[in-house]
Amino acid sequence: MPTFFEVVSPGFLTTVQDSGRFGYRSIGMPVTGALDQYSYKVSSLLVGNDESAACLEITLLGPTLKVHGSAIIALTGAVFQATLNEQLLPQWQAVEVKENDIITISGAKVGARGYLAVAGGFDVPMVMGSRSTYIRGKIGGFQGRPLQRGDKLEIGSPSKEPSQYVGKLIPIEYVPKYVINADNDIITLRVIMGPQDDYFSKKGVQNFLNSTYIITAESDRMGYRLEGERVEHISKNRTQIISDGIPLGAVQIPGDGMPIIMLADGQTSGGYPKVATVCSADLPLLAQGKPGNKVQFVAITREEAVYLLKEQEDRLHKLWLVLSPNASATAKHFRVAVGNRYFDVWVEKR
Repeated sequence: MPTFFEVVSPGFLTTVQDSGRFGYRSIGMPVTGALDQYSYKVSSLLVGNDESAACLEITLLGPTLKVHGSAIIALTGAVFQATLNEQLLPQWQAVEVKENDIITISGAKVGARGYLAVAGGFDVPMVMGSRSTYIRGKIGGFQGRPLQRGDKLEIGSPSKEPSQYVGKLIPIEYVPKYVINADNDIITLRVIMGPQDDYFSKKGVQNFLNSTYIITAESDRMGYRLEGERVEHISKNRTQIISDGIPLGAVQIPGDGMPIIMLADGQTSGGYPKVATVCSADLPLLAQGKPGNKVQFVAITREEAVYLLKEQEDRLHKLWLVLSPNASATAKHFRVAVGNRYFDVWVEKR
């Protein structure tokens, strides 16, 4: 009988997610996938999974799971009160679980989202090249919805021998600091200005870059709504545009002047002007923000944003070298597109 996890309690919002659903934005399908891709990828590395393996994304308050069989798990992301059979469950480390073990993930103490990976991944059907849950579309993941009590999540076959990963943990320098300023919980996000920053007055742009905003309770996987100084449009006739594409991290400004940062489940096009876009390297940081946290923006160039993303990918490669048996420091990293899916590939000359 295959190993499976039984949901005793689902938590606040627990969904199956992976690296995302690519190639379908032209027909209105969001990317979906883990909001904090860094933590998701690290959890996969810790248990020896391929990058596209499905994990659980846990928001604010986690689930209680009963293990049927045996498996290797890793919990990354936000700092949770987590236990295995009422004993502390270490995070950012591969841990073995056995028949009838109880995994309990309580409230998040720092950050908002955690990622529970299991060797072999959660074996749910592929939909449009991904196992990610798209809640609004009711597709992907486990029956297209958040987990519920009584659900049984089957585990796939590991691509590598999982026992060699037991006890592995990542060096402390690879654990991200989600709260940049611990004294007052300010999350600093670097942004590339535009493409419609000319739709805003000079004062509006200054407010955007020099003010502190609050993440509101009206924030979810689709987007984060902020409150603070109004980002003033240049005129009442410039509060909308002809609908165009919305990239991940786009900062839309509707008529009320309050920023909305679009995330993985957000619509693919819209008619609000976009004052800026959060750089891809900072989206994991944003994903760990929760209602009440403060956000500030810093403008950078496109070249700086590309460098930051490359730096993050290099960190993941270095971590792969630390964790993977027989990994080579001389291997070259390539991102390869196959159909509608993307794969990270390392190639070494022999």
